[in-house]
Amino acid sequence: MVVTNGRHLSQCNAVPAAWQCTPAKPTVRKTEVDMLWSGWGDPAKAAPLPGTVIGLLRDLLGVTPRESGPASLDAVEVPASPLQDGVREALTACVGGDAHIRLDPESRIRHTRGKSTPDLLRIRAGDVDDIPAAVLLPGDHDEVLAVLRTCAEHGLSAVPFGGGTSVVGGLAPEGKRPFVALDLRRLDRVLALDEVSRTATVQPGLRGPECEALLNERGWTLGHFPQSFEWATVGGFAAARSSGQASAGYGRFDEMVLGLTVATPEGTLETGRAPRSAAGPDLRQLILGSEGAFGVITAVTVRVRPLPLKRIYEGWRFASFEAGAAALRRLAQDGPRPTVLRLSDETETFIGLAQPDAIGAGTPQGAGCMAIAGYEGTEEDTAARRAAAREVLLACGGEYIGEEPGDRWEHGRYNAPYLRDALLDAGAFAETLETAAFWSAVPELYAAVRQALTTALTDAGTPPLVMCHISHVYENGASLYFTVVSAQGDDPVAHWEPAKRAANDAILAAGGTISHHHGVGTDHRDWYTREIGPLGVRMLQAVKAETDPAGVLSPGVLLPVR
Repeated sequence: MVVTNGRHLSQCNAVPAAWQCTPAKPTVRKTEVDMLWSGWGDPAKAAPLPGTVIGLLRDLLGVTPRESGPASLDAVEVPASPLQDGVREALTACVGGDAHIRLDPESRIRHTRGKSTPDLLRIRAGDVDDIPAAVLLPGDHDEVLAVLRTCAEHGLSAVPFGGGTSVVGGLAPEGKRPFVALDLRRLDRVLALDEVSRTATVQPGLRGPECEALLNERGWTLGHFPQSFEWATVGGFAAARSSGQASAGYGRFDEMVLGLTVATPEGTLETGRAPRSAAGPDLRQLILGSEGAFGVITAVTVRVRPLPLKRIYEGWRFASFEAGAAALRRLAQDGPRPTVLRLSDETETFIGLAQPDAIGAGTPQGAGCMAIAGYEGTEEDTAARRAAAREVLLACGGEYIGEEPGDRWEHGRYNAPYLRDALLDAGAFAETLETAAFWSAVPELYAAVRQALTTALTDAGTPPLVMCHISHVYENGASLYFTVVSAQGDDPVAHWEPAKRAANDAILAAGGTISHHHGVGTDHRDWYTREIGPLGVRMLQAVKAETDPAGVLSPGVLLPVR
């Protein structure tokens, strides 16, 4: 194993001889600006909707522009921090001085809630009821431990903050206690690269592009590219059981994790001594997906793969969503499995024609459903899998429509959140939700969630456009990712809540899980507790009572406050 003292891996071992050639150029960039405080991503990439889309929204959904735009950052009224002098001084000492504690209004606003549509609508209206008392930037594991112990001593809560990309209420704790946002951006190094075992140990504050770029320098990749990739962090990937767009080939992030270091108010937890073990239950699985409720992840050991030498993506069209899903199931179960495999339903395929680069659709002629298949690896492996998968897709009724739709998808694969912001600006309501189920339950689940959303919003006077795609496939099942667009209503957040509840109820009734990769947060918590049952809740509460007896960490996230 080679340990590095900085963020670069220049002293690591050479790349294995079999990979000493020019890899495919990775589609990554470094994020060197702060995320837009009232929306998603890089402010420079925000763009208004084309007139054709605005006209479509008006004609199909009755969307009209709102009378006023979002509040300006300077106009947001921020209450004074409730931290008393002695508490502030104690927290400052924990993180090594004044440079690493922020009490100014802008920093606190930027750490208020996440990036769901309700989160954005509230912050755009100047609502900062959930604002943290302070933002702390610890520099290492010991400083995180010190912050958590100080919070417990002084009756504060703490919320781990990575990229701020939660869309399920994971950054807004419940309860009346003041809380601090524990921003992990200073924990941003690759600590070790073991090229023999093909593992890397990474700190949690490293964002996706930076992590990928550092690994790429040595010829390696995580292969983890969720839609939030440009802004989310390694710690967030683990804490929320993230799933990337190339999960068919590389697996989910929780499948990549081999070890974790976790800081809790009661001390340090180290998990993962070997790739697999029969030494009791796997404690890694208690932390993966726990969303900061049990502890703060301070290091993650992950599996890495050789950087692919070839990447190619292509488009296919199917006559119906049912036919396309059957083809995806064939590949997932019997192979050969592409690295990327996704299918849009008829509605999403049609709407994708208006702005394909924004939502990752192609430009097919005629009706039907768009599928994207992608292949990454060596030249030989990519060609072989592509040819074999082509035979399966053709046998299932697929029509090959070329590489252009795949290239468009690759170009716009991270842009859908920007489209969501533009829809909000234009007066529309746009939100996403996702689930997963076994293959036999997928058709009923798809129909039930669509019906629940359509009925709830139509009854409220805002008939919606409901789109869906399959973006993650397994031998035994698949995910369903829904996008909902409608008029906003007089109070958009209150208007959405009954529809969201109806969709959540429909998911559980149809045999789906309440979340495939967005997580639980506070938004899904009550349905998550129904999914795991009373005994499951008590088991997890017992874990929290041991790692966090004072209830410091993210109260109300994942589990109800006791």
